[in-house]
Amino acid sequence: MNPDGASEGGTGAARIVRIATYNVHRCIGGDRRCDAQRVAEVLRELHCDLIGLQEVDNNPGETPACLQLEYLARATGLTAVPGLRLIKRRGHYGNALLTRGHVLGVRRHDLSFSWREPRGALDVDVELAGIESRVIVTHLGLTPGERRHQMRRILSLVGETPVDEPLVLLGDINEWLPLGRPLRWMHALFGRPPHVRSFPSFLPMFALDRIWARPRGSLLEVSVHDSPNARRASDHLPVVARWSVTAARDARPGTA
Repeated sequence: MNPDGASEGGTGAARIVRIATYNVHRCIGGDRRCDAQRVAEVLRELHCDLIGLQEVDNNPGETPACLQLEYLARATGLTAVPGLRLIKRRGHYGNALLTRGHVLGVRRHDLSFSWREPRGALDVDVELAGIESRVIVTHLGLTPGERRHQMRRILSLVGETPVDEPLVLLGDINEWLPLGRPLRWMHALFGRPPHVRSFPSFLPMFALDRIWARPRGSLLEVSVHDSPNARRASDHLPVVARWSVTAARDARPGTA
């Protein structure tokens, strides 16, 4: 990885890109202050090519103290792709993607379950390091039943992409048990990548934030970003990975 976060790799070879997932908790830190600038500092520390965000305000055209997504995009120089604007008492928020790649297509899926808190998945085609990849950003529910419902929907989305084409799933899975059923389903589909403890940020004990990638074996390294800024900025720490991305045409000679 270059110091500025640019992708590695030459023409026709696998590209190594840095990816992350980060629940920014509406930019509210352990001191209960809403401070998007602190979160932006953490994002710059990551030097990532794409970052999946959860619990980020995305109210275009509004200017409250906690307006976040547009600010974070400007502060990092990345392109922002908002997910569904989920409505709660405290306002609009949801998933989002920040990327230095070229966005080719966007789909937004409602994963809400019964009367539980609204949830969604952001599904983006992005050209990253010259290779088209699919990125899914999500935030699952708090109860086992809704997580199973939501993960089944995500599994069906993943199933639309051939197994040798680049796809990454990023998000706060909210699965507290290491052998929870949604995790077992994902491991069966993607393989079992490393997991790291990311919650709560002041004393990380639970691996709620996860990254899976295909093709199998393309996720090279997973780590938690535990800096002083990150401990203050949100109740989650970012999870960062190195992903080896190869175009499907390189993996399958003779195809266009």
